Amino acid sequence: MVPKQFPDQVLEAIKQAVDAVKPAVQQVKARALLYQRVVAAWVLQHQRAVAVSALAFALTLVVALAALFAGLPGREELRTLGEMPQATTLYDVHNRPVFTIFKEYRIEVPLERVSPHLRKAIVAFEDQRFEDHRGFDLIRILGAAWVDLREGRAAQGASTLTQQLARQTFLTREKRLWRKAREIALAMRIEGVYSKEEILELYLNKVYFGDGLYGAEAASRGYFGKSAADLDLSEAALLTGLVNAPSVNAPTVNMARAMARRSLVLRSMYDQGIITEEAFERASKDKVALRDVLRREEPHGQYFKEEVRQQLVKQFGWERLSEGGLRVYTTIDPAMQQAAEANVVRSLEQIEARRARGTRNRNSGTSGTRNPEPDELEGALVALDPATGEVRAMVGGRDFKSSRFNRATQALRQPGSAFKPFVYAAALEAGYSPSSLVTNLDEPIQTLQGEWMPEDEHSTESAMTVRTALRTSSNRAAVRMLEEIGVTRAVAQARKMGMGNVPSVPSLALGSGEVTLMAMTSAYASFADQGQLRPAIFIRRVEDADGTVLFDVKREAEQVLSPQTAFLMTSMLSDVVNYGTAYKARQEGFTLPAAGKTGTTNDYVDAWFVGFTPNLVTGVWIGFDKPRTIVSNGFAGELAVPLWARFMKQATEKDRPDTFKSPQGLTAVNVCRHSGQLPGAFCDRIITEYFARGSAPTELCQEHNFYVATSGQLAAALPAAGVHESLPPAAQRAPMATVSGAARDRDLVIADEAAEAPKKKRGFWSRVFGRGNDDKKDNRKKAND
Repeated sequence: MVPKQFPDQVLEAIKQAVDAVKPAVQQVKARALLYQRVVAAWVLQHQRAVAVSALAFALTLVVALAALFAGLPGREELRTLGEMPQATTLYDVHNRPVFTIFKEYRIEVPLERVSPHLRKAIVAFEDQRFEDHRGFDLIRILGAAWVDLREGRAAQGASTLTQQLARQTFLTREKRLWRKAREIALAMRIEGVYSKEEILELYLNKVYFGDGLYGAEAASRGYFGKSAADLDLSEAALLTGLVNAPSVNAPTVNMARAMARRSLVLRSMYDQGIITEEAFERASKDKVALRDVLRREEPHGQYFKEEVRQQLVKQFGWERLSEGGLRVYTTIDPAMQQAAEANVVRSLEQIEARRARGTRNRNSGTSGTRNPEPDELEGALVALDPATGEVRAMVGGRDFKSSRFNRATQALRQPGSAFKPFVYAAALEAGYSPSSLVTNLDEPIQTLQGEWMPEDEHSTESAMTVRTALRTSSNRAAVRMLEEIGVTRAVAQARKMGMGNVPSVPSLALGSGEVTLMAMTSAYASFADQGQLRPAIFIRRVEDADGTVLFDVKREAEQVLSPQTAFLMTSMLSDVVNYGTAYKARQEGFTLPAAGKTGTTNDYVDAWFVGFTPNLVTGVWIGFDKPRTIVSNGFAGELAVPLWARFMKQATEKDRPDTFKSPQGLTAVNVCRHSGQLPGAFCDRIITEYFARGSAPTELCQEHNFYVATSGQLAAALPAAGVHESLPPAAQRAPMATVSGAARDRDLVIADEAAEAPKKKRGFWSRVFGRGNDDKKDNRKKAND
């Protein structure tokens, strides 16, 4: 119980105490009044100095605040925070993503497509008072300052999510007081522009998670092979633990460290009551399985991708390409590309094994070890659609990581005999036909340097048709044809078909100029596409991130040959594959209609083959970067053709066996294969040849057209040799009617059977006059170039 009133003695004691302190209180009041008067007097005496000091302080404060906010983005600029760098995606010919080009690999998603586990984990571990502060957390700053003072260094950060967003977007990461102040100022501005949900969404799309992954979606796919929306608690905690030092904490760098950081995040969430003890225990025990589904290091098509990248940089610039989120629709066929790379490597390894065996044989009697080579054997391949020019596959070398030099587009090499089709194409355009005779092959060529006789491993004939010359790859016939039509005409035709700076010399017919594999392949495509030359296309269409079309390829074509000439060239080049120097393609099991030409340079330095079907043109090259012999007797028919055939078997396995379509304006005529003239009674090999209207032969074969005298005796006379002049007039006329059609047909059947059965003995007329088996030697298994 509290008494209702104090006793009198207590009140008296209080009164005495108050009276005792009154003098002291009066003394304090007096002193305060004195100090007030002194200060007032001092201010009155120094009022100018006081005013100046106050003004200086105010100005200093204003300048400091101005400097603090100088250069910081305004409200309008802050609204561009959502415009983040996005990866450019490259799509294949089937519109499926195959490559990415990026400065920061990021896939933006809205906040609702991010797992609640990750949202809660980020806030709990990085910014507990995220919902309460206005950009900075004073309590956390003071706590961090105390830790820094205690440690004697900047040991602990105190940045909120908003501050981190500001730093990642506009500022540096250095830990200095002035930068920190600017960071706080910018964070306050951001909080004034964006809501908390928007800030969290921006942060989760922008933050770096290590291993080249920016944003929650890219990190989820890159580490776990799933969308950010599907992350469980354990995975969300692991990602959260990476944020403060992603390059060190990434599980691909140090899994143990990443797991330890995960435990810290889970403990923090549990201590704050965000997750239950059961969830904490379960997530702590979960095992992490990494599964990258982004294919950021594509195993195939790197030379193709680099070519596309260079074209895009030239057209759009690197910044827009690497940050603009472009959608690029390319022409690559991944299946063909993979087949191309595998077959190039396989062929090079086989040739190297052959080369090693040859070295050991030459070194017999020594250690037998192979001498070290200064560089590896290289190869290149280009495959494109002749109807569009779209490149389906490209191999620029055996290993992109070892050498980015693209031997398909950058290497200038002599094509050897692969250049001969351009000479014959010019001849056909000038009025020659496949059955035209090229004569005087046993006579030297007259040049400014004197007489020149090309070496010719393929034939000793003094005359042959254009078709036979191309099939057998006769050097002398090619040079003689160049002489007949003129170097100027041939050079003009070659340049018209995309060959660059080719020399105006007789050896041009043998491929002495330098060209790229891409140019050769595109030029051969004009044979398959009715004489139309199309530029090689790598990119079909480019769209921006919103789907607006920025580029759509113009499919232009230039008529560089008449359709008739293109078909005649294709027909002759088909003989090269079926009976000539590229017969190895048939031995490899490639059965579709095909045409092409081999090319081997001096000393077996380069091996080429460019061949095509109606739907696909493929060129291959094999050689060393520093030119030297690939292998002894390394003809292209043995080195390049097998590579081409193996690739084409895989690339065209679903194709129908289409034939090369004959254009209008051609006439089919039976002619003697040897002379190119109309067949006579004793022509041993008759073929169907095509001619432009009005250019078909009208003369009877003078090589096999024997005259029969009225007496029934054989006049073994060749009109071309002039022997008929010694015969009676009756013998000097067209073949006698006594040579019946039945007899002629019988002889032709025998000749055809002989062609199909090389081991049969030749007929009587063939044994007498040495005809009938001349062509069989061209269909041998080992074909020279």
